[in-house]
Amino acid sequence: MSNKLRYLDFEEAVKRSLDLAKATSFTEIIPLANAIGRVVSEDVLCVKNLPAFNNSAMDGFAIKASDAGKTLNINKVIYAGDKGEAVKESLWDNECYKIMTGAKVPSDVDTIIPIENCFDVTDKTVRVPENIKEGANLRLKGEEQKEGNVLFEKGEIITSSHVTLLASQGLTMIKVFKKISIAVVSTGNELKEPWESSDEEEIYNCNSYALVSLLTENGFDATYSGVIPDSLEASKEFISNMKNYDVIITTGGISMGDADFVGQAFLDNGLETAFHGVNVKPGRPIMMGKMENTIVMCLPGNPLTAMVNMHLFAVPVLHKLQGSSSFYHDVNFAMNHQDFKTKQGRVNVVLGTCENGGFKVTRNNKYGSGMITALYESNSILVTREETSGIDVGQEVYVIKFNNKLVKKQTNIFN
Repeated sequence: MSNKLRYLDFEEAVKRSLDLAKATSFTEIIPLANAIGRVVSEDVLCVKNLPAFNNSAMDGFAIKASDAGKTLNINKVIYAGDKGEAVKESLWDNECYKIMTGAKVPSDVDTIIPIENCFDVTDKTVRVPENIKEGANLRLKGEEQKEGNVLFEKGEIITSSHVTLLASQGLTMIKVFKKISIAVVSTGNELKEPWESSDEEEIYNCNSYALVSLLTENGFDATYSGVIPDSLEASKEFISNMKNYDVIITTGGISMGDADFVGQAFLDNGLETAFHGVNVKPGRPIMMGKMENTIVMCLPGNPLTAMVNMHLFAVPVLHKLQGSSSFYHDVNFAMNHQDFKTKQGRVNVVLGTCENGGFKVTRNNKYGSGMITALYESNSILVTREETSGIDVGQEVYVIKFNNKLVKKQTNIFN
């Protein structure tokens, strides 16, 4: 039986994984100080014009453009924060105001000239240049945002730029989607936790730390829930107690070994499988589905493969489930710096480093799926088409960086 028949096409697997996720509808109101990384649950409207009044963009002189080239008398000095009588219109002929950055501009002037562009400046008079542009350096009320405008839309992930806009509106609370609950579990009797002693025939459980930290980097909260025992009945019982989570992510136990009970244990708990096995290397033994209201992501047990599948499949699904409108991988265009070969007949996921517009493959694309340091040595992945047999020096490639923000529109990721 060919791989085409045994394993699902990569693009179809991506589609099915995203189809599993329906955005959460649960919301909460949180302080602005805690909003970074959260997802806006409704459109946010402008409630205060930005700027709120006509103001000066420079330290200088507020004049009428028709007075260009004249020597003007300084009527008064206007400071940022002045209001009322201090900013009331009071110019006579051949007069101007000295004004500071951010100060309110009276309505009887239309142009601001920076002090460094003026001549013969004294405490009482100033000569303004002849060549000026009417309206220069004058920030008009509402020119950036007007009351009623949509500042940002439902589904946007809050960044420091969002916080700046919210604070400019006097908003101290924001309505966001509640964080989804994620459980991370491992499998294997050979695993020891890092705080336990381990002999030469046992290994430390690094997968759970890797996945939880990756989820944290992407703005999610995850709970490490332990190791599923290597027996079918124990696995079934363990899983039956986890249906209160929105997402369960496991590593290992879904290949074809005699002790790989995890897949069957999930099926016995009502899992409806979206796919099991994808024509991709590394990462073929991956399973996703839904168990009642819980999305299940069963990843391979090897650390490198588990992390690659998390980036390619799981992170976009989680962002969609969290209510984000951006859940497709973005790509960087880079010039390949080193020839390397890939195997035809499957999608190849290639680790590498993308810096300054260039991509360099990790270890000449020769590393095992159980390796850990290859991940540390890389900051991006390249995804090939099934027919690709290699990438040449100087070839332009599409690269997904590990820290890339996701985007609203699906783009081509294949090389």
